[in-house]
Parts: sequence; C-alpha cells; structure tokens
Amino acid sequence: MTKAMTGAKMVVQALRDQGVEVVFGYPGGAVLPIYDEIFQQNDIRHILVRHEQGAVHAAEGYARATGKPGVVLVTSGPGATNAVTGITDALMDSIPLIVLTGQVPTFMIGSDGFQEADTVGITRPCTKHNWLVKDTHSLSATIHEAFHVATNGRPGPVLVDIPKDVQFASAEYQPKARAKTDRYQPKVKGDMDMITGLVEAIETAERPVFYTGGGVINSGPAASQLLRELVEATGIPITSTLMGLGAYPASGRNWLGMLGMHGLYEANLAMHGCDLMINVGARFDDRITGRLDAFSPRSRKAHIDVDPSSINKVVQTEFPIIGDVAHVLEDVLKVWKARGRKVNRDAIQRWWAQIEDWKKTDCLSFKPSPKTIKPQHALARLEALTKGRDRYICTEVGQHQMWAAQYLGFEDPNRWMTSGGLGTMGYGFPASIGVQIAHPDALVINVAGEASWLMNMQEMGTAVQYRLPVKQFIMNNERLGMVRQWQELLHGERYSHSWSEALPDFVKLAEAFGAKGIQCSDPADLDDAIEEMLAYDGPVIFDCLVEKHENCFPMIPSGEPHNKMLLGEASTQDAIKEGGAVLV
Repeated sequence: MTKAMTGAKMVVQALRDQGVEVVFGYPGGAVLPIYDEIFQQNDIRHILVRHEQGAVHAAEGYARATGKPGVVLVTSGPGATNAVTGITDALMDSIPLIVLTGQVPTFMIGSDGFQEADTVGITRPCTKHNWLVKDTHSLSATIHEAFHVATNGRPGPVLVDIPKDVQFASAEYQPKARAKTDRYQPKVKGDMDMITGLVEAIETAERPVFYTGGGVINSGPAASQLLRELVEATGIPITSTLMGLGAYPASGRNWLGMLGMHGLYEANLAMHGCDLMINVGARFDDRITGRLDAFSPRSRKAHIDVDPSSINKVVQTEFPIIGDVAHVLEDVLKVWKARGRKVNRDAIQRWWAQIEDWKKTDCLSFKPSPKTIKPQHALARLEALTKGRDRYICTEVGQHQMWAAQYLGFEDPNRWMTSGGLGTMGYGFPASIGVQIAHPDALVINVAGEASWLMNMQEMGTAVQYRLPVKQFIMNNERLGMVRQWQELLHGERYSHSWSEALPDFVKLAEAFGAKGIQCSDPADLDDAIEEMLAYDGPVIFDCLVEKHENCFPMIPSGEPHNKMLLGEASTQDAIKEGGAVLV
C-alpha cells in the first residue's frame, strides 16, 4: 500500500529502499527540505564534504571500492556546476552514480532566479541520463528508475534535478517494487554464433593475447573469476588497461603488466605482435591504441563489451560481441570446454618463449640514488611495506599515477581507484575518503603529486571530521611532472609554467587541519617514515621529496606504434635489437 509524503521525504525513502547507506553532499537553499529529512533519520549516513567536486569523487571512490552506486546530494546553481567535473569523470570511467541536485521552484525556472542554472542542459552530455522532475507524483518512480539506469548495462552517472516546490509538495510514494524499468533493458547475453567463432579462433591462434579493461571489474566479482579461469585454462597471456588492474592478479603466471602509453615493454610488444587480440571490457582508448593504423597490425580482433556504441567505434573487429562480460565469459568457457578445451599448445609455448625474451629487457629498472629519493624507489618501498595488507590504492593524475600502476601490484578487483578517461587532477584525495568510508578498517593510501593534491586539499577537513585514517602519500617534485616530461621530450625543454614557486609546508598544513604530517627526503630514512605513516591511526600527509626531473618510462611517443617505446637509461641494451625501441 502506498502512502502520501512530501517530495523531500520521498527522496530519503527511495534511497532507503535502494539500500543506500551513505550520501556524500553539501547543503544549500534548494535542497534544505531534503537535508531536513536526513536530519530526522538514522538509516542513511551523510558525509559533509568541503566542495561539491569532492562529493562526486568521494562517491566514485565509494562506488569503485564496493561495486554499489555512489550517491551525491548538492544544491542548485553552483552546487550542480561544481559537480560537473566529477560527473564527467564518472561517465568516462563507467562509474555508477546517482547525483541529486536541488533546483529553484518550478514557477521560477527560466527567470534567472537566485542560484538557478539549467542543470539538465549542462549535464546532458556528461550523464548517462538525467531528469528534471516537475511533479511530486513522479519523483519516487524517477529515483528508482535512475538507480536502474546507473547500474545496468555500461554503468555511469545519472542526475535527478528536483525543484524546491516539488520537495515541499505531497504525493503518493511509489515503492521500488512498482517502479517501471522496462524502458531500459540492456542486452547481457552475447551472440552464441559469434562466441563460437571466437572460440574457434582461440583454438588455432599462435600468438593470442587477452586485453582487459575496467568492464571486467564493473561486471562484478564473477567476471574476474571467470576471466582468471579462462586465462589459466588456455595458457594465453593477459594484459590490461589502467582501469582493469586487479581483474587478473599481478602475481599470476600469465600476467604481462599494464598496456599502453606507459605500459610495460613486454605487454606492448605482445599487443603489437599478436595474431589474436581478445578485448574484454575495454574501449580501445587512445592511450592504449596509440597510432590506430599501426595498432596490433597483424591480429584478428574480438571485442566483448556491454555497450553497443563502443563496438567498432574506434577499431573494427572480426568478433564483435555485445553483452555483459560475466555472461559472455561464462559462455566462452562453456563452448570452449564442450569443444574439447583445445588450444595450439606448441605455438603458444613458442609465443611465451618470445615474451620471456622480451621480459629480459627490464623496462622498470632504474638507478637508485644514495642522496635523492627516486619516485620509482618510493613506490617500490611502499609496495614492499604494504603488500599483503587489506589495502586500497587511489591516485591523483600524472607521473605518480603511472608509476603507481607500474610498481604497485593488485591481486583483486576494486582495490585500485584512479581517474583514467578524463585524467582528473584532484580526484584521488576525495576518492580515498569515499573508499575509507566504505572500508573503515582497511589501509587506504592516495598516491599523489603535490600539484594534483592541492586541487582538492580542502577535503582534509572531511578526513579529520570523520576521523578517517586515509594516508596521503605525496610524491613532491615541485613540478607538474607529466607536463614537464612532455615539455622536455617534445617541446624543446621549454618549461612553460610547469612548476610552482609557492608550495605549502605540507607538515604544517597537516597539523593546521589536525592531522599528522611527515616529511622525508633521505632514501635511508624512507622505510622508517613509511612505517610511521602506516602506524598512525588517523589521517596523514606524507611529504615525500623526490627527484625533481625524473621521467616516467616506458613511454610510447605520440604518433608512434607499440613497438617504438622510449625506455629509461637503466633498461638493457637488448631493447633496440629485439623490439625496435628507442633508448633515451
């Protein structure tokens, strides 16, 4: 039986019915009725952030660490526009979010009222779908539909814009069970003829490789488990995008490491030289493909993706399979087993011999310094001292992000939170807050650059208020590291505005917020300083002073194919001979 209630009460009841436990938000005039209802209940926890962009990134971190949709509540006008960067970030990386925004009363829409903005118009390009609710009677059903759209098919952010008079008015509440979701029913089962064709290709391939992405993780734990079973059973090597790390364990015997612009030497050469590429839940992003006409030039290509618009959008494939990763991999395994579990063992063994030869070029080697902390060394020690713990890693965006992907190993999905598609500086800190809220007893570390971290530094207030023991591991080179690297390699060493002359004292900054600050500049002190960070039971800012001009390698220069990589000085000289790479 339905009952009448105000629109504001409907919002809270709908969230409760959807199983929401946490909302990240910031109040304002256009959402005060909803905040009043939040005050009068104890089922849903509200986390007060310091900026609406921080709210969305925190909800992203929560969503990625739990597999549940993140929920954001902000006011009209600047509240909504401040959220746009985070919403776009979630769209690019396929993160399920429900963003609830306040709006001026319906009779004022279009009058340029105080804190009015065309939120639906502004966010149409950066949401999976959005709604302006003008009638309280349709509010609860719209919120239920929003959850369905955000979490089904390719996940993504949705937005519900709620005018203030709709929040005050009363109507009958429509429970979740009565919500209409038939208008959006994405295809989850792949075409069996196409799947059979892919299995036939697997049976005869001489140099196959799995290329996996964030779609494996978004599909849920079953997808990662099925992927691991398929890889182990077939013996086929596997690589991943930045977003797919953890779907297959870094310690797995078939693991080649990350692929792409700053991917590993052996992973990129395997992609270039394979004869069958099986794309599982990735979207052929330009940071992976490089120059399209030279991308994996001699391979037959398969693409498994739940989003029909991703299929054949960038790269034409012989085996396009539209469907949810878990469902498709389940059918691939069934067909492959039913046909006798066949692969070209001798050829794959030769393929592995070639890959092992490429691995001899230790592309992640570097020359440690007795005086200065190399960023690679900092992350290698962080990995060694935290490996095996209940650990979640977030990052900001830049060199440190790529080094983190290279030097930190992930054994499970949902343990790695980073901004991939949009490359949003300022993402990592609020994301780490969302992860810590989701997993209060876990070790949550945000690997940051000082420039990225400063973009949302105000969220230290959130971390301290809620006693969140998030560790901010800032690799401080006093530079916009990736910008500086590109200026060195591609712009004649003209370092245009890629450094800051007015950085704060991060230790004093931490103390000003009521947190702990640690600074380390001597490699001999690094382990003890990291242990001190880990032992502290509250939020920490760790200011790790690193080599200012270190470059991140391997690197595929713009416009080059995968077999033309820049490698660091410490990599072996065999690289040029074997793969045609360029040493710098």
